Amino acid sequence: MPIDLSTEREPSASGFRAPPRPRAVRALNAGWRALSRVGIGRVSLDEDSLVAAARRSSGLRDFGDDSFREPLRRMLASLEDEARLHPLGRITMRQTLIRSLATRLRMQQLRELHPEIERIPVASPVFIVGLQRTGTTLLHRLLDREPSLRALLSWEALSPAPPAAPVRPGGRDPRMRTAELAERALRTLAPEFFAIHPVEAHAPEEDVLLMDLSFLSPTVDATLRAPSYSAWFWETDQTPAYETLKRAIQLLLWQRPGRYLGKTPHHLHQLDRLLDVFPDAKIVQTHRDPVRVAASYCSMMCHGRLVFSDEVDPREVGRQLCDGMVSGVTSAMQVRDRRGGESFLDVSYADVIDDPIGQVRRILDFLSIEPSAATLDEMRRWIDRNPKDKHGAHRYRLEDFGIDPTQLAKDFAPYRARYQIPEEPLDA
Repeated sequence: MPIDLSTEREPSASGFRAPPRPRAVRALNAGWRALSRVGIGRVSLDEDSLVAAARRSSGLRDFGDDSFREPLRRMLASLEDEARLHPLGRITMRQTLIRSLATRLRMQQLRELHPEIERIPVASPVFIVGLQRTGTTLLHRLLDREPSLRALLSWEALSPAPPAAPVRPGGRDPRMRTAELAERALRTLAPEFFAIHPVEAHAPEEDVLLMDLSFLSPTVDATLRAPSYSAWFWETDQTPAYETLKRAIQLLLWQRPGRYLGKTPHHLHQLDRLLDVFPDAKIVQTHRDPVRVAASYCSMMCHGRLVFSDEVDPREVGRQLCDGMVSGVTSAMQVRDRRGGESFLDVSYADVIDDPIGQVRRILDFLSIEPSAATLDEMRRWIDRNPKDKHGAHRYRLEDFGIDPTQLAKDFAPYRARYQIPEEPLDA
């Protein structure tokens, strides 16, 4: 039985406790529902409406090609029929989709005005991959301290295309303000989420957000209830999403050069596509007890879904995410068997926690980068400024999501054996 925050009920079959909805959010949703019942204020997720709004907001019309249309249509059908969006979630999704469509329009315009963008090489990019909750964010933010590496920042992920009006010398890019407002909104909607995964306007963010511009979106699969879209997504060739990622990275490098530093767990499922599009990529794969990871990940995604919906079923989330985790590491092992190991470096979560600077130096050696003493000192200062549980403690239990730890351990046994991953106590 799903949690239903619209009536403040919680399921008896699950121990997962949803955080209380902020009073202002409850009031807004209640008011919008009342208006919708009398035919007022319905927020459209119609394709033509979204495309028209993107064209109005950008002042542009040419998308370049229509490859995004089928993924968008399938996504919209699931949002309407399956996602159980509350009114504010519906508003947020509409604005997100309009922004993505407007970004596609602006990217197309920039490629026509500046044909040199598509000739920019994405040379030896670095991608951190690994199951969720295995230290990928920590490594990503530490490696961002290295000046030769160029991470995607959160404000760039929201708006990778620069504004049409140039920023005056010494001025501030308006995209930063947009991201700061988005961070503030998330803190209002779900303040507890920052204890799980901090989303900060000026910090590095996952490059999966750039793939969302293709509407072949693992973000939707993970953060919304969209089973029809998800089933289609996992059966579909995701090469277009990785080609979109490359075009977005070229655009980012045109604005600020450097060796691209990316991060997202989703790449585990698509290492073949990643290496097809970025054949000289260097991949850092993190490893941690997957049974311990599963509980944390399920908790994170339940909290994430509650940003958009009042109805979330923790057991449904648990089944979906754990199946996906097993599929991801299995696929990655198969790809690595076929492709060989020179492009990969394995990093243990336990080693990162015990000696983060030592592991960063090991990674930089793999990347043929010699860090300066000043860079290492800045990394140490970053660690001091960002202690564990800086935003609060994250509590979770595997049984809250209907997962049998014994069966899950069996499912992960080949992966754990290959990388000699030690068990962690579930109640730690």
